[in-house]
Amino acid sequence: MDRGAKEAGVKRIRIHDLRHSSCALLIELGYSPIQIAERLGHETVTITERYSHLYPSVQRMMADRLNDAFLTSEED
Repeated sequence: MDRGAKEAGVKRIRIHDLRHSSCALLIELGYSPIQIAERLGHETVTITERYSHLYPSVQRMMADRLNDAFLTSEED
């Protein structure tokens, strides 16, 4: 990790921090907390859900998609 960070010219982080980044990225990609918890080996989904605050834009996207689905169903 030290060598890679130095070669890349970035700040060194702990190996465990990669798990946090991975979890946050999977949330951003739209995977469910259950899927992420299974992949990362979290004991409970609650642990995974602690990361949801990292991407508040997901809440806006969900609201927009729900609205779109509602409007589409009204047109049918």
